[in-house]
Amino acid sequence: MSEDRICVGAFAGSFGVGGEVRVKSFCAEPEDIETYGTLWTEDGTRSFTLSLTRAVKTGFAADVDGITTKEQADALKGVRLYADRDALPSLPDDEFYHADLIGLTVLDTGGAEVGRVSAVHNHGAGDLIEVAGPGLKTPALVPFTRANVPTVDLTAGRIVIDPPEGTFPE
Repeated sequence: MSEDRICVGAFAGSFGVGGEVRVKSFCAEPEDIETYGTLWTEDGTRSFTLSLTRAVKTGFAADVDGITTKEQADALKGVRLYADRDALPSLPDDEFYHADLIGLTVLDTGGAEVGRVSAVHNHGAGDLIEVAGPGLKTPALVPFTRANVPTVDLTAGRIVIDPPEGTFPE
């Protein structure tokens, strides 16, 4: 996947029988997903232009160019949608795209390397960074707050964490 694209949503199957597609938006302003122009599959081999038609449970119904049947819409279920980075809004200094955090080296406040960010999750109560490393049997989840992650340095490729007690085994 190109670093020039960011995941902004995913198809979630068909909506009705007329070829509309259900879309989950991962955007801060969910309806903005239709404003980013052409959207791509992760491997960049397929592109989609979508037009939101209405809000539905867990997302939107949308018309997608070239999709005219329920079967075609169902076949797209699970396909993640990527927008060109230059089509996305610039972020304030204290906000980051999840894709930019994944792979960063994680240091503790003493400068010791703890691992790397392997994923970013959000289950509704805020972002969690998943930290995987050689000394961890299972990845650790750290709330992505200023208190727990005081430093994010994309240029240096690292973050500093001050996790809640008990997050990492002693």
